[in-house]
Amino acid sequence: MKTQSSVLRFAASAALIVGMIFGATRALGQEGSVKRTTFGKLGDGTQIELLTLKNAHGTTAKIITYGATLQGFWVADKGGKLGDVVLGFDDLSGYLAPHPYFGATVGRFANRIAKGKFTLDGREYTLALNDGPNTLHGGRQGFSRKVWNAEILSSGAGVASVKFTYISPDGEEGFPGALKTAVVYTLTENDELKIEYTATTDKATPLNLTNHSYFNLAGSGDILGNVLQLNADQYTPVDSTLIPTGELAPVKGTPLDFTQPTAVGARIAQLAGNPGGYDHNLVLNGENGKLKWAARLSDPASGRRLEVWTTEPGVQFYTGNFLDGTIKGKGGTLYGKHAALCLETQHYPDSVNHPNFPTTILRPGAVFHSESIYKFSAK
Repeated sequence: MKTQSSVLRFAASAALIVGMIFGATRALGQEGSVKRTTFGKLGDGTQIELLTLKNAHGTTAKIITYGATLQGFWVADKGGKLGDVVLGFDDLSGYLAPHPYFGATVGRFANRIAKGKFTLDGREYTLALNDGPNTLHGGRQGFSRKVWNAEILSSGAGVASVKFTYISPDGEEGFPGALKTAVVYTLTENDELKIEYTATTDKATPLNLTNHSYFNLAGSGDILGNVLQLNADQYTPVDSTLIPTGELAPVKGTPLDFTQPTAVGARIAQLAGNPGGYDHNLVLNGENGKLKWAARLSDPASGRRLEVWTTEPGVQFYTGNFLDGTIKGKGGTLYGKHAALCLETQHYPDSVNHPNFPTTILRPGAVFHSESIYKFSAK
């Protein structure tokens, strides 16, 4: 009789536990959820997956395993209407064709390396040139064109999270060391998209990771009327090939002064050399490695706002200068000049060749960690 009672108590307890588990699962589904679907296949049959993260407000982030790329981000405007605020493509074919890194995770080294060369521990390394005389965003087949493995993480209350991993072999694109990289995308109930990067290596190697999303808070039109504020009193001047001179110059008195909220297009015509728009690295105020706000962007028409926080020392502000209307994106939209802007949290361009810049060298035994947060709201 005692044994039967124990069994009954165990069954009741088990039922209670199961109920609690299912209750937690239902609550999680109501708050943050992750869905895995197929986005397409490569020519060799490799399946590319789409991970859809959604919160209770309907805010939705869509990331594909090709390039660990943010394919879409749907967020409400001031009237509550959801709209996609990042440029990209509706299907895989667009991402396989040449395009300007729409939404991609960029590495092993984001931005430019002068003449595709650097010296590390007494040895000179030569990389492929894919941007005039320089190496850009990791070379011809950087992280943006690799297939990443996706793992849905256990979500806490009100969050949806996916981890993407890629192992870059020693010598890939000319870089030393086998590099293990993880990128975690998390969507919170506060409409924050958090991106966390970690990496380890078995040989000393340069490393500079970023996300290359193109934002248009209105969802269409150009971004020249968007209002931007940057937490940067300095920038890194560049030569004619967009390689830093090594100087840190004040933004005051230049078209790069966004220390107060300013329309993106207000001074764009005043840029020296007339590069067609902004493509500049801003030196963020605050301590490198500590989370700090980097930028605030707002679109008066839709009411959408974006605030960027990062542990990185810089942000590349780019206004889609090379978009020329020849790329057909989502819904058949032709992306023209200034159709979107980028706020790429990063270390400074060509840091590996400038000892006075914050270091980008990762060594064996060390763990690289970086975090950037894109917080959306509407008013």
